[in-house]
Amino acid sequence: MAKLTKKQKEAHSKIDKNKLYNVQEASALVKEITNTKFDASVELAVRLGVDPRKANQMVRGVVTLPHGTGKDVKVLALVTPDKEAEAKEAGADFVGLDEYLDKIKGGWTDVDVIITMPSVMGKLGPLGRVLGPRGLMPNPKTGTVTMDVAKAVSEVKAGKIDFKVDKTGIVHAAIGKVSFSAEKIADNANELLDTLVKLKPAAAKGVYVKTIFMSSTMSPSVALDPKVV
Repeated sequence: MAKLTKKQKEAHSKIDKNKLYNVQEASALVKEITNTKFDASVELAVRLGVDPRKANQMVRGVVTLPHGTGKDVKVLALVTPDKEAEAKEAGADFVGLDEYLDKIKGGWTDVDVIITMPSVMGKLGPLGRVLGPRGLMPNPKTGTVTMDVAKAVSEVKAGKIDFKVDKTGIVHAAIGKVSFSAEKIADNANELLDTLVKLKPAAAKGVYVKTIFMSSTMSPSVALDPKVV
């Protein structure tokens, strides 16, 4: 095992391993134990009592974080010419159709979110191998396939994120930046946790929220009390 640096040891020493923190305490602590020179992301990892292999226990959804993610989200709007103006006005970074489809075929994926229209989805099918593994394939369930392109672009720019439980039953999501105040981090965390609780599948039995950990990009993780959710 790699040796911890002096700063890493100091960060670990500030965490009580026998304590489950509330959201506000964890938010303040993660800020305190992060010593990066860049503005690190703050993330939540929530282990759910579901079996993602069963369709009736899949947890997937969207949430608009009240204070945004702190990240400048790059949006590509794949739309027909009549929708280009509204996509640009709403703040999309890249707007067009065939020229961007060709770029994606060539391996270009320098965007965070792709928003498109139902009529365009047929053209995106062949690009599934490129977009799927990167989490870029638009999906009606996450609001990225819609006729209201302007609204979708605006929401993503304002801090709307989508999440999905992975095959091990964990939801990972970035909920802000270390530069945020502890109160803003806590607000964003609570919004995500509340949304997850509302999405509890009827088929999920037993304890639903098993563990919650908060961390920044380079910090140790802080355990939260799942009972407060």
